[in-house]
Amino acid sequence: MSDILYFVIPCYNEEEVLPETSKRLAVKMRQLMEAGKISEKSRVCFVNDGSKDKTWQIIQDLHAQNPLFSGICLSRNRGHQNALLAGLLTVREFADMVISMDADLQDDIEACDQMIDKYYEGCDIVYGVRSARKTDTFFKRTTAEGFYSLMRHMGANTVSNHADYRLMSKRALEGLSQFKEVNLFLRGIVPMIGYPSDVVYYERAERFAGESKYPLKKMISFALEGITSLSTKPLQIITDMGGIIFLISIVILIYSMVRHAMGATVVGWTFLAVSVWAIGGLILLSLGIIGEYIGKIYLETKDRPRYLIAQFLDADHGFDTKKPRERREDKIPDSP
Repeated sequence: MSDILYFVIPCYNEEEVLPETSKRLAVKMRQLMEAGKISEKSRVCFVNDGSKDKTWQIIQDLHAQNPLFSGICLSRNRGHQNALLAGLLTVREFADMVISMDADLQDDIEACDQMIDKYYEGCDIVYGVRSARKTDTFFKRTTAEGFYSLMRHMGANTVSNHADYRLMSKRALEGLSQFKEVNLFLRGIVPMIGYPSDVVYYERAERFAGESKYPLKKMISFALEGITSLSTKPLQIITDMGGIIFLISIVILIYSMVRHAMGATVVGWTFLAVSVWAIGGLILLSLGIIGEYIGKIYLETKDRPRYLIAQFLDADHGFDTKKPRERREDKIPDSP
């Protein structure tokens, strides 16, 4: 019997693209079922991340019209990574394998056939990797390459040119559920799971409709989140920088003493002013980096929930937190 596949697709203000996305996914799911690659119980699960438009209404309509579509509605906007995690950890109980992708149709849906083949060959994780960046602007291509290069140099173990288009088995999802950090960077966490993995290359298309949810400012923030969540190398750089400045100060001290012994007058007011400003700036920068890590520690110790699910629409497993759940039979019976 074929295994159950769930697509997990985070959505934030995607009313323009959802009708087309659902149409293409329905066709692909039917093809996979007819080919015997996946079970008839497979589903497409859209995760509404506190959208302000009609995204959730569209998801509800899709579910009502076709049981193939499931929907998760978070209590409020929690960000792309938390929305994706919410979907993955919710459906892992019902799925044998899960494919995550964005709703904008930039990820090639046809590549999932190869992912599923590699899953049956024994891979627990299959990464969708871009083969080229022909559709990107020069600025986007340059900044993206710089992002992956920076991540590598900072010690963050990520897969180059891979976003969040990947297949994960139930075993891999169980491993992911054991990572409890609040500061999420799934592109770096998933490789830490360590089960057998492989890659599938595909060409990324232009966004079908709507606007990108990752402008430059958010991309920079995302990169900093990844570096500080996965690596302590910035702290090591501060230590190295402090040692270098200390050695330079010793050289300057020796030079000043020699000049004084020779009876020469030290001119150096400009040098002194520049030194004070430079060292002061480095101190503030160092404190900022250290503060970033302390802030993450502060958030982790609070142990707040990463997301709250308000409603889960599914043909077999749905629930609504507004309504009391039915009493399970396997609970310990009340005392007489």
